[in-house]
Amino acid sequence: MEATLIGGRVAVANGSAHDFADWVEPHLPAMTRFAGRLVPSADRDDLVQDALVRAWRRWPTYDTDRGAPLPWLLAILADQGRRTRVRARPRALPLSDDGSLVDLTPADLDLERAISGLSARQRMAVDLYYFVDLDIAAVAAVMDCAPGTVKATLSQARARLRELVGDNDD
Repeated sequence: MEATLIGGRVAVANGSAHDFADWVEPHLPAMTRFAGRLVPSADRDDLVQDALVRAWRRWPTYDTDRGAPLPWLLAILADQGRRTRVRARPRALPLSDDGSLVDLTPADLDLERAISGLSARQRMAVDLYYFVDLDIAAVAAVMDCAPGTVKATLSQARARLRELVGDNDD
C-alpha cells in the first residue's frame, strides 16, 4: 500500500484520510460506548484511537460483502482491547453518549458488579447488545459466530446475571 502526504493528510492508493474519516464518523458514538464498556473512562478515547489506527491500516482489506462497517470496526476495537490487556484493569463506569458519567442507582451498581462477574464472551455479548444497541446479526458479526450462538450466550448471561443480583423469580 503506497502512502503519500497530501495537504497535511496521509492518502493511500485506495482512499484518503478524509474518505476514511467520513466513513468512520457515523460509527464513532457506538465505538466510544463500547470502549467505555471495555476500559475505564480515562482510557476510553485511547482505545478508540488505537482501534482507528488499526482500522485505517486495514481499511484496504475491508470487504463490503462480509457486512456493514460497524461490526468490522467494533471487532477491531474488541480485539485491540484484548491485545492491550485492558480487561485486566477495573471496569469502567457507564457513560452517556456525550461522555458524561451516568448517574447510577444502587441497583445499577449491583448490575455493573454482576456484569463484571460474567465470562469475557458473555460480557461482550451483553455490552454489544444492551449497551451499544446492536442487533443479534451485528453482534454475531463482531463476535465472529452464528446468531444462534449470540442468542444462547445472551440467554446464559441473563441467567447468570439473575443469579448474581439475586433476582430469581422461581
